[in-house]
Amino acid sequence: MSVRAHKHMVYALCMETMSSVAFPRGRVMLQRLRLVSHHLCPYVQRGVILLSEKDVAHERVYIDLSNKPDWFLSLSPLGKVPVLIVDETPIFESAVICEYLDETIEPRMHPTDPLERARHRSWIEFASAILSGIAGLYNATDEPTFEQRSVELHQRFAWLEQTLHPSGPYFAGQRFHIVDAVFGPVFRYFDTFDRLGDFGILTDHTRVAAWRSQLSDHPSVKSGVIDDYDGRLFAFLAAKQSVLGKLANRSQNPAVEAIVAADRTRSGRESR
Repeated sequence: MSVRAHKHMVYALCMETMSSVAFPRGRVMLQRLRLVSHHLCPYVQRGVILLSEKDVAHERVYIDLSNKPDWFLSLSPLGKVPVLIVDETPIFESAVICEYLDETIEPRMHPTDPLERARHRSWIEFASAILSGIAGLYNATDEPTFEQRSVELHQRFAWLEQTLHPSGPYFAGQRFHIVDAVFGPVFRYFDTFDRLGDFGILTDHTRVAAWRSQLSDHPSVKSGVIDDYDGRLFAFLAAKQSVLGKLANRSQNPAVEAIVAADRTRSGRESR
């Protein structure tokens, strides 16, 4: 069997067997769009926000990254989400997915000026660096490391404080761009972190605070995650042997208990 024939067979199999959630409202595309996702992934949220902004019908397929299905590994060379399946063609890496969606579906969400567009792309990369710093924060297992990660993040947000449009409300002024969509998932972490303590990461960054507030109220950002995202994130943190994990364990959160109970029920069914 040729490589191409094998890919077609795997694609057909995964389309028949995987569970998905359809989002039929919005503009109907000639191409079928399926976004392979994970419930907590901030990079997936980027694609979801863009699809929502462009009002495009699509499907989301959620997988367990701790037990990646074979059909997914056959589509994703890096074994990471998101993967956007356009008809039968998989596209991976969130930045590439966002660029493809913006190049093929109106309205365009990048600036038209080449230099300004390049500047926005630079800050999109900066957002990825902040997400790496956030991972370092919630994985820190001792107080000195946690404090160092907090300071590093505070310094990164200081760069943003100097860069944001002085009157906002978005990154470059009145219009919502891809760079805004990318930072929405960044700030979503702090909605949870703030309930565990004040770590000083956003202290004294008034423009950043205003931008965060604007993004949290933006419709596509608000709808960029599933309904039980908050509980899942708390459960994710509570499972870690880290400083934030200990704080999450001390926090009474009914949503976490519901997630854990559902996971136990599902595990029980699968073990039969």
